[in-house]
Amino acid sequence: MRVIFAGGGTGGHINPAISIADHAALKDEGFEALFIGTRKGLEKKLVPNAGYRIEYIDIEGFDRKHLLRNVRVIKKLAEARKRCREIIREFKPDCIVCTGGYVSGPVAMAAHKEGVSALIHEQNVYPGLTVKGSEKYVDHVAVSFDETEQFLKDKKKCVVTGNPIRTEILNADRSAARKKLGIKGKMVLIFGGSLGADRINETVIDMLPKFRGNGDIHIVFGTGERNFEKVTAAAAEKGITSADKNIKIMPYINNMADVMAAADVVISRSGAITVSEIAALAKPSILIPSPNVVRNHQEQNAREFEKCGAAEVITEAELTPELLYEKLAAMLNDPERLAGMEANLRKIAKTDALEKIYGLMLNMAQKN
Repeated sequence: MRVIFAGGGTGGHINPAISIADHAALKDEGFEALFIGTRKGLEKKLVPNAGYRIEYIDIEGFDRKHLLRNVRVIKKLAEARKRCREIIREFKPDCIVCTGGYVSGPVAMAAHKEGVSALIHEQNVYPGLTVKGSEKYVDHVAVSFDETEQFLKDKKKCVVTGNPIRTEILNADRSAARKKLGIKGKMVLIFGGSLGADRINETVIDMLPKFRGNGDIHIVFGTGERNFEKVTAAAAEKGITSADKNIKIMPYINNMADVMAAADVVISRSGAITVSEIAALAKPSILIPSPNVVRNHQEQNAREFEKCGAAEVITEAELTPELLYEKLAAMLNDPERLAGMEANLRKIAKTDALEKIYGLMLNMAQKN
């Protein structure tokens, strides 16, 4: 099967596409993939690193604040759609999979024009502008939450699949991970996404001294590469250095599957892939939604978990070192509550998204 994948900008759009491609490659010896993205997004790095070929188009998202700038955006969209049709004709895919970001728009439109079956995947509870705009051009809209269907026009196209979760996350084992990492007490994982989050970093730095020297609690804190030096300098001013064995500050967590599997509590943003991985591993969490996202979708993701008794939520407006410490300490000191949250997470976790999406791909390929 030959498949074109489109998704760009952030890891939240690119990593699902890579996970789907990896799964398809395991299922089909003759599988071939081609990605479409931009040179501005993380796909420029992530896709080649995953071993896949990528073609680039010039496209950008609509500017909701400066409407006149969208004249240029519309012109780029027309040019990108034309280039996407050329790529489709050259590659001759059996189907097309879009995983969001503004790259997906012209690809979905081009697929429709070229008569190639396509699906688009929505990671969040509330569908983004690209997904809502592409709905009429695709055969299927794969959604991650049951609630998403109510926000889309053609409900017959909706298929609840869940979010594609990396195989290493699905296969991660708590006992093996803790042994590998040398964790004996309780462990807290803190991160603000692949790029980091200034507000979370600043709050955590002020909270960390409360855990310094506590050998029963091990903290792994991912700052984001761009913030690492600033965070370690600020931590040093608080007396926290690499000599503190129970606090590990790092720019990027490369072994996320092991670290998350080993954790007792996760503190993070509430991007769709993050919360899906948290659910898959049944990790109680304190979610701090980013307020700087379209339609506040991270808070919507977090509130769904909160409603199910699967997570605590702190908005950035509420966030203080004292409140974060209070909630974290309460969770760590209440094993029964943690066990209840784990049980609730297992109820809402969707761990077969890759297989469901692959099934849709097979059906589309057979139709073509």
